[in-house]
Amino acid sequence: MSDLRVELDGALIGTLRGEWRTFDFHPAREGIERFGLESTALSVAIPLTLAPRRSERERRQAWFAGLLPEGRMLSRLAAEADLPVHDTVGLLRRYGRDLAGALQIWDPEAPGEPRTPRLEPLSVHGVADLLRTVQDSPLGNADAHGRTSLGGVQDKIVLTLQDGNWHRALDGYPSTHLLKPHSSLLPTLIGDEAYGSLIAQHLGLAEHRTWIESFEDVTTLVIERYDRTQDTPPGRVHQEDLSQVLGVVGDQKYQRIGGRVSCTRVAQALVARLPDAEESLRWLTRMVTLSVAVGNLDMHTKNLSILHPPGSQPRLAPAYDVVPMAHRAGDGEMALAVAGEYRHAALTCEHLVAEARSWGLGANDAQGLVTGTVEEIRDYARAHDAPPPADPRLPHIITAFCDRLLAGQEVGSVQD
Repeated sequence: MSDLRVELDGALIGTLRGEWRTFDFHPAREGIERFGLESTALSVAIPLTLAPRRSERERRQAWFAGLLPEGRMLSRLAAEADLPVHDTVGLLRRYGRDLAGALQIWDPEAPGEPRTPRLEPLSVHGVADLLRTVQDSPLGNADAHGRTSLGGVQDKIVLTLQDGNWHRALDGYPSTHLLKPHSSLLPTLIGDEAYGSLIAQHLGLAEHRTWIESFEDVTTLVIERYDRTQDTPPGRVHQEDLSQVLGVVGDQKYQRIGGRVSCTRVAQALVARLPDAEESLRWLTRMVTLSVAVGNLDMHTKNLSILHPPGSQPRLAPAYDVVPMAHRAGDGEMALAVAGEYRHAALTCEHLVAEARSWGLGANDAQGLVTGTVEEIRDYARAHDAPPPADPRLPHIITAFCDRLLAGQEVGSVQD
């Protein structure tokens, strides 16, 4: 098999060489000349060097595996490509033309390469059909021209919105939006996520738009990609998630599984890798507080990312996948413990302040950030209903969580 080109913003930054067991990333001189020796343009954890350390190959393999989805989504993409799920190189060869961030990965010797990116206009009926068949055509990769891979496990398609019309992004054209259809198994899920996103936007932790839209009879959550510009044609903005930064794969994104991630490890990575350490820790404090206050149990390291804006220093990416879920049946545990406590119902503002202080934030700063964030969330929930099909109880539930936190109590459960 030939080497895969790894391009960042259209420039060759390196190659993937070898088969799935032994492959490695090899920086290209062209990339080093453009971005600089020891540059972290690709990743804050993988500086560009002429002689990558062999001992760090597993970390590099994990980083590129992190460009692929997980669970059933990965299984479906692999089945569509007639490849095993562990074949990272083969799957990136097939789906690497439209990834999270600004990378494109492709095989210069594959039939049809180099491809000409293009759009295929879709009617409302066409969008609805893709949403109805999402399990058969994950991410909307309905034929050989679908070249998209994106992390996560939830059923979704990716499309490009241009001039007010929806299109399939083919042969590497940048997709601009994610569309998650209503699930009969979790009927309030997309509405719950829409409400969580609105609260994140209210806090200034997210800027990208989210909304509920119906395509014929398919109710859908539409999410604007923060790693895309809204130019015509759209551009890509590079990003990487904290699982990639920390060198973990799959379910290791949960602290209970493997013990390789934690809020502390995330904070340490941000301090070590980002230029404005204090601002990053303040942002992270508000993100963790948001998750506790709304009951977002799934704030794991795949749902925290670093953005690499062109011409700017890397920074924490906007909040995404903020989904209130403490009101649903489950184990009630946070994906990442807060001050050693996993149980959401047992958490207090004291836990949040202690966690932030353990990263190096001052006591007054940590207390002010936590209290102020909870107050903003409470005020928003008091004033705004949740959009259908969200659980209509959410504003009341979140208000109660916040009231208890501000009173110095445990956040409690929905029944309290």
